[in-house]
Amino acid sequence: MIKKVIPFVSDIDEVSTSLWLKYLQKEMIEYKIVPFKDLSETQIQNAQVAIVANPKPSEIAQMKNLVWVQSLWAGVEKLLLDIPNASFKIARMTDPILADTMAQSVLAWTLYLHKNMPLYRKQQSQKLWKQHLELLPEEKNILILGLGKLGLKSALKLKSNGFSVSGWARTKKDIDGITIYHGNEGLKQSLKSADIVVCLLPLTSETKNLLNKEKLDLLKSSASLINFARGAIIDYDYLLEKIEKAELSHAVLDVFHEEPLHKDSALWENENITVLPHISAPTNMRSASKIAAKHICEYYDKGINPSFVDEKKGY
Repeated sequence: MIKKVIPFVSDIDEVSTSLWLKYLQKEMIEYKIVPFKDLSETQIQNAQVAIVANPKPSEIAQMKNLVWVQSLWAGVEKLLLDIPNASFKIARMTDPILADTMAQSVLAWTLYLHKNMPLYRKQQSQKLWKQHLELLPEEKNILILGLGKLGLKSALKLKSNGFSVSGWARTKKDIDGITIYHGNEGLKQSLKSADIVVCLLPLTSETKNLLNKEKLDLLKSSASLINFARGAIIDYDYLLEKIEKAELSHAVLDVFHEEPLHKDSALWENENITVLPHISAPTNMRSASKIAAKHICEYYDKGINPSFVDEKKGY
């Protein structure tokens, strides 16, 4: 029996591509997962569903009969930007393991700031022996921006570890034990009282440059910021200026406008900025492959569509 071909359209390195193909094929033995470069013209034209990871728009454009694509990433704003007004739908990767991984990272880097680790690292370079006062976790207000699946899991993880947690969302939400703010005025109010701000928002037209000069000026000089969302949400130029003037304590940055971060960027040089190489919540290939396989098999076997991205919202 001839197996149905599922195109794998990506612009990632060969090692990662090989691993993805291995895991995807293991979960989809009744299908044949084929890299775009190995597809015949007939296979390109007959494709209804494709699996994508940073796909080249020119390759996607050749598949005229696409109904939907399964992204292997949780964030799909680049896909929406690269292929505006697409005729096909997009299913983003929604993996419970991803939420767990993000919550672990949020807790780890919140503790990094809470336990004064950047300061003690600085003191080591100066051969300085000096202890500093440490507050209890419940004395620190951690503000989570974005209360989707990643944000909610992270907020609950922080709460279970004793931190005082608040959150902000576009619309009103209720979460037991956590003060929730919403709307523009709610954002301003929440920023004023935050000790550590954790950004987990999706990048949309509404969140682009959300933390601009006006918003960053609301933060206390002792406050720190963690960005595990997207670089374009925060005005990094002004953030750097605030940190250089000691008007903010520290920033942990895992995402940038362009990645890898350019070697000439001033963000590398500031000792009060921790630069990470986009490692806060990597996609787990095993679990993500199971989810992609489930969506595709249900579509072809039962006619069931996965949940698609709302193009207006951007997620």
